[in-house]
Amino acid sequence: MRLALALACGIAFAVCLKLSEVNLAQLVSGMPRLVQWLAKSWPPYTQDLGTFWLRAAETVAIATVGTVFATIFAFPLSIFIARNTTPSLALSLPVRLVVNAFRGVDTVVFALLFVAAVGLGPFAGVLGMIVHSMGVIAKLNSEAIETIPNAPLEAAAMTGANRTKVVSYALLPSVMPNLASISLYLWEANVRTSTILGIVGAGGIGIEIKAAIDLLDFPKLLTLTVIVLIMVTVIDQFSAFLRRRLV
Repeated sequence: MRLALALACGIAFAVCLKLSEVNLAQLVSGMPRLVQWLAKSWPPYTQDLGTFWLRAAETVAIATVGTVFATIFAFPLSIFIARNTTPSLALSLPVRLVVNAFRGVDTVVFALLFVAAVGLGPFAGVLGMIVHSMGVIAKLNSEAIETIPNAPLEAAAMTGANRTKVVSYALLPSVMPNLASISLYLWEANVRTSTILGIVGAGGIGIEIKAAIDLLDFPKLLTLTVIVLIMVTVIDQFSAFLRRRLV
């Protein structure tokens, strides 16, 4: 059985290699062209640094606003899809299907749809990020809710507390550290994702990156890449610091 499983996995991987058109010879032959492009990117473009940093701040703002609202909206959804808090399939199954749809579609796709609805700009990126992040946070937080012991919930219910009070005073304190950790991690990921939202017109530094790529402006592309690396590194370190303090 193990041999058959290993053989099946090997065949599947070989098919994936074929479909993805992996060609190492093509990579080797293209390396000189890549080196030429890197040579053309020096020296970096520094005339519009103020505009670039403003776009970078816009990128962080999109990720921050999207993650905060997604966390707020995701918590009640996670209660509805957790099996120990909502055992009724008639109620939990439709919500679970919606959550799976939210997290199954990428942020960029949702942003593109919202661009058609609200027009170009960062607001479309925020809306797309809220929808996708809401599905991810709800799914992960519901799994954390399912692992908590039932004793605190039952004790709160036996005191005569209604469902809202049970959730507020017994459930929320138990899952808050995990919810904070999930949200902070997703905030990091959303900052990286928001750098490419400009490709679909949803704001952020991705607009400048797309323009530089379209014009083959390699010095400007190098400058933007360095700004993105600095921004992502700072956000990662700051998020790790917050997780150590809050979780």
